[in-house]
Amino acid sequence: MKDRIVEVLTSVHRALSYEEIDSLLNIKTIEETKEMNECLQELEDNGEIYHSNKGKYMLFTDSNLRKGILSVNKKGYGFVLVENEEDIFIPIDSINGAVDKDIVAVEIKETKKDGRREGRIAKIIKRELSTAVGEIYFKKGIGHIILDDKKIKLDIEIPKKKNLGAVDGHKVVVQIDSIKKNKCTGHVIKILGHKNDPGVDIISIVENFKIKYEFDQEVIDSLDYIPEEISESDKQGRKDLTNEMIFTIDGDDTKDIDDAISVKKLNNGNYELGVHIADVSYYVKEGSPLDIEAMERGTSVYLVDRVIPMLPHKLSNGICSLNPNVERLAISCVMEVDNKGNTIDYDIFESVIKSRIQMTYKKVNKVLNGEIVEGYEPYSETLLLMKELANIIRKNKNERGYIDFDTDEPKILVDENCVPIDVVLRDRGEGEKLIEDFMIQANECVATHIFFMELPFIYRVHEYPKKEKIDSFLSYVSSLGYQIPASIRDLSPKSMQRLLHFLKEKKEYQVLSSQLLRNMQKAVYLPQNIGHYGLASKCYTHFTSPIRRYPDTTVHRLLRTYLFEKKLDPETLKHWEQKLIYIADHSSSTERASIECEREVEDMKMAEYMEKHVGETFEGMISTVTNFGMFVELDNLIEGLVRITDLKGFYNYVEESQMLIDEKTHNMYRLGDRVLVKVIRASKEEKAIDFELIKKL
Repeated sequence: MKDRIVEVLTSVHRALSYEEIDSLLNIKTIEETKEMNECLQELEDNGEIYHSNKGKYMLFTDSNLRKGILSVNKKGYGFVLVENEEDIFIPIDSINGAVDKDIVAVEIKETKKDGRREGRIAKIIKRELSTAVGEIYFKKGIGHIILDDKKIKLDIEIPKKKNLGAVDGHKVVVQIDSIKKNKCTGHVIKILGHKNDPGVDIISIVENFKIKYEFDQEVIDSLDYIPEEISESDKQGRKDLTNEMIFTIDGDDTKDIDDAISVKKLNNGNYELGVHIADVSYYVKEGSPLDIEAMERGTSVYLVDRVIPMLPHKLSNGICSLNPNVERLAISCVMEVDNKGNTIDYDIFESVIKSRIQMTYKKVNKVLNGEIVEGYEPYSETLLLMKELANIIRKNKNERGYIDFDTDEPKILVDENCVPIDVVLRDRGEGEKLIEDFMIQANECVATHIFFMELPFIYRVHEYPKKEKIDSFLSYVSSLGYQIPASIRDLSPKSMQRLLHFLKEKKEYQVLSSQLLRNMQKAVYLPQNIGHYGLASKCYTHFTSPIRRYPDTTVHRLLRTYLFEKKLDPETLKHWEQKLIYIADHSSSTERASIECEREVEDMKMAEYMEKHVGETFEGMISTVTNFGMFVELDNLIEGLVRITDLKGFYNYVEESQMLIDEKTHNMYRLGDRVLVKVIRASKEEKAIDFELIKKL
């Protein structure tokens, strides 16, 4: 029936009334009428057809509307994200009762000269909001929720018998039972703890992103079958590498170690690079409770003081972790790399390894800088050989167009109660870069091998940026008085690399590189290979982190299926063709959620840190200019807002050049200006910091 309705609407390409559809379908019985009603409703709910206020039905593609997901800013306005199109700006007065993440129909009201579109929400197609997180307080016995997510403008009431025993100040998760415009009722389904209890602030954010942080009993029970150490039978058919010099390099606190490396110089002058990755899929069988849970989570989430693991600790910190001086199962990618950085031969196989030592980046960086580090003496020669090879590989990447934004990242230091005590820049030395180079080499090798076998696979892809966005960015750079070099002619990775190099010496580099990065597409997972723009790679996947990323676990499973078990029958290939579509889409979605969650926790902890520094002055750089003020980024990457209403004088916002200019004095503030600011307000709850401008430096 649904197909027949779509056929009718397709054939006429116009809006039809209920009666016209009824007639064209030749409906004769009560049963058929009931089925037609249900199908119309289902098609409308799915956003395949649009039911206008005048009672007419039409295909969405025939209407002047667009369907997308509403993303609302804290200030109330939003954007509708439409697939394969530019986002549509929605002013506050055009939201029409929709809330963040609703699937909506949007009418385009205006298209600006630069192509930006403005619209209004015509209809809420599907309300995605089912649960919410917030602080409960009681008024005349009725519970009310102060929502953590300030983008959601809803007044939620909790009836007396549905509060689960919560009291004033408790952070709770509520199930929303009904919504009428912006008023709704619900009931408490979980009490997270009092808002002042240590750790409750972070768990509240995790809950808000619907990220699971506890394992179901079925998953915990399945751990009984996971061994503490590998057996002789586990080693059957594997290459024994336990006598090779293999070791790991990680952060000081890392406990889930999934990659180890080895390097040798060959007689022909080439290098043998071994990347040995924990064989997670050997223990996490497809379709098992562990596998289903890992697929649902999609990724581990790394927060300020904790990790929410994709796999239980018995696996992630135990049998799957490449801990030193114990035998572990691995999948090894051993490559012969020439003195130009090209992989000219390789082998991918199941192995048994024994890491000699668990190294840390800090100590490796000291060795690579010529220092003697206790306990690392037997490995210093190998580490220097690794540095030599990494430099060759990096030169190869740069020559083909690898885009290294090399942006700084903040590191928030906290005490035992997760109270922030300092915010510093995260170190990224030679050791970190070396491991990144080796992992990229292995990821490309594995992806290329399966790609040329023409088998179903999951790729890590990154599309070319949109020309309009880069043109707009270049126009802005020109408006700052810089002449764009003629060598930046197209959208190739080489051109973007030259652009970054050109900007490197400019005082605004830090904010301009961040702005350019925001104009790039987001890397995602796909079952098709379209290359990786940022790495200038023709073929790329994620193979090296199966403990913390489900796509990597899937890649291991596919390697076992295709290469080790030789299962290439039509049924197996069809199974993976279908399943990889879901895995790629879901993994991209969980990755986005984890990144947003990590950022929100960082924003909260930075605001909490600055609460103790109200009244103090700091130097910083203007990172964003808007019609309501300018954001200033301090040298440790903490960012706060200087409101236009707090500036002395009457400032106008010039959108084209992103500047604030005083009407009388013509004093101006623009991106990249160094300024001195005073902290006048900081709110952990609102995750916001306000600055007062003292002077331009």
